[in-house]
Amino acid sequence: MGIKTGDTVVVISGVDKGKRGKVIKAMPREGKVVVEGVNLRWKHQKFQRTRTMQVQSGRIQVPLPIPRCKVMLVCPRCDNPTRIKKVFLPDGRKVRACKKCGELIDE
Repeated sequence: MGIKTGDTVVVISGVDKGKRGKVIKAMPREGKVVVEGVNLRWKHQKFQRTRTMQVQSGRIQVPLPIPRCKVMLVCPRCDNPTRIKKVFLPDGRKVRACKKCGELIDE
């Protein structure tokens, strides 16, 4: 899929276009990602009491998944949205790299 949990991405289309955030959860089988602060919806929560904790009732905002094609990875070096290319290192590992500046994204 190219995008992993913890990556910084920017939304390229939709209501939240231009927003940046970290990927909380990547779902490669569904082709979706959950980004913090993007695609927020209100969840009406009921009061719950369990043995370990107590959940307050009310409305909370939760981020919902968005399609992977609607986000683009932000390069850590050039700080621009970029496509990803796969590069083989001399030791045989396959890593992601920025297509614009060539910087390795994960080592």
